[in-house]
Amino acid sequence: MPTNAENEVHQQRQVAESFGADAERYDRARPRYPEQMVEQIVKKSSGREVLDVGTGTGIVARQFQKAGCSVIGVDPDERLADVARQFGLEVDVATFEDWEPAGRQFDSVVAAQAWHWVDPVAGAAKAARILRPGGRLAAFWNVFQFPDEVADAIARVCQRVMPDAPFDFQAMLKGAMSGYQGFFAKTSDGIREAGGFTDPEQWRFDWEWTYSREAWLDQMPTLGAFTRLPADKMAEVLEGAGTAIDAMGGSFTMNYATVAVTAARTGA
Repeated sequence: MPTNAENEVHQQRQVAESFGADAERYDRARPRYPEQMVEQIVKKSSGREVLDVGTGTGIVARQFQKAGCSVIGVDPDERLADVARQFGLEVDVATFEDWEPAGRQFDSVVAAQAWHWVDPVAGAAKAARILRPGGRLAAFWNVFQFPDEVADAIARVCQRVMPDAPFDFQAMLKGAMSGYQGFFAKTSDGIREAGGFTDPEQWRFDWEWTYSREAWLDQMPTLGAFTRLPADKMAEVLEGAGTAIDAMGGSFTMNYATVAVTAARTGA
């Protein structure tokens, strides 16, 4: 869920480093990524050594491992990294900009729901330095597309509970793809400015997931708009969202579009 897209999002460190407040919930509730996309990234890279930027609890890192890759994660939040390590992942704690690769090189640098927290030019330049020729940078996001009834109800309760929030909840929930376009453009521009890559492409993968009331209310507190919301306010938002889902029979189907901005590393 994009925060105020008019700001330099990667500089909003308080939000960027708030997701570890409930790391176990984050790992349990956050959606996974299309296996077809993971397979395509691996197929179009120079090999199977992967660096996962903003690895969090290692959700997509484990998907790349399942696809036969060796994965190292880097994340600035020790709490999230601890959960990832419980799954056997190797994780360095640092922002990507400050991370020291120690001579290591990779075939893919990936970032799942995280590249907007990275300086788009400095991040792309660093990726170019650590990628082998033919290696691939791929930053990707799950973009939700709510049913109108759920979006309208959640927007109303958010606007009531959070009247001073710097978000247009109606636009955020019903026009999520428009909100993410800024991320895609900044990522592409950063790759071009950094140099060393082919012209960036966008890959899109459409899929859907049916959420029970319990499953969606478990995920909501992990979204960036809510990670720093006081517990009493969060409870009000969840109550309103739960009522909306109950009115739909206790579940709803979310349409997702996973969009990857990707480019291949050119010569040595």
